[in-house]
Amino acid sequence: MTTRRDLITLLGAAAVVGPRGAWAQQAAMPVVGFLHTGSPAAFSHLAEAFREGIKSTGFIDGQNLSIEYRWAEGRIDQLPQLANELVGRRVAIIAATGGNPSGLAAKSATATIPIVFQAGSDPVEAGFVSSLSRPTGNITGVSIISPELVAKRLEVLHEALPTARKFAFLVYPKSVKAEQETREVEAAARALNHEVHAVKVSDDRELEAAFTSFARERDPSQAAAVQGDRYR
Repeated sequence: MTTRRDLITLLGAAAVVGPRGAWAQQAAMPVVGFLHTGSPAAFSHLAEAFREGIKSTGFIDGQNLSIEYRWAEGRIDQLPQLANELVGRRVAIIAATGGNPSGLAAKSATATIPIVFQAGSDPVEAGFVSSLSRPTGNITGVSIISPELVAKRLEVLHEALPTARKFAFLVYPKSVKAEQETREVEAAARALNHEVHAVKVSDDRELEAAFTSFARERDPSQAAAVQGDRYR
């Protein structure tokens, strides 16, 4: 699994150059690939955040690092070609963002270049990795949507608030996995001998009403809400 430390080490090693002048330094600069399903006009803020994140590790685009951007502009069928272009560019790592298609395209393009994906579903179910705890291979990343993580949030709350016995669970009813998420958190609550109350929230008004209700009904044995995934 590629970690932040691994990334810094990888880029640092690629940046080491000999005393052959400015041309040699430029040629030896590590190159990071950025693959996205959308367009630079719509997602320029994400590209800027990406640059700032890399900058926090000591690497600055155009100085000791080069970032190669590939935007599919919504044409998902173009992603395999764009991923292959990054592989041909011999990038040190590929950041595959914008959902599952870019990550899967990158995975199909290379089995050796490290890939960091951002998934919109369960990474195991989508075919990114074989295990959440041990991704193996050359790919790792994050998922903003995974029913397994719903139960994990309850476990984390239990560790943070060991005396709490009642939990509220916010769930977006239009989510395709709303029922699965609810079952997951209810099973986790039973295993911990806790009580969980699932509250369906479809919009901001209902969200505000839910927290108002929590504040009114809360007693010392209640814990903060566990929020289910909304964006599918």
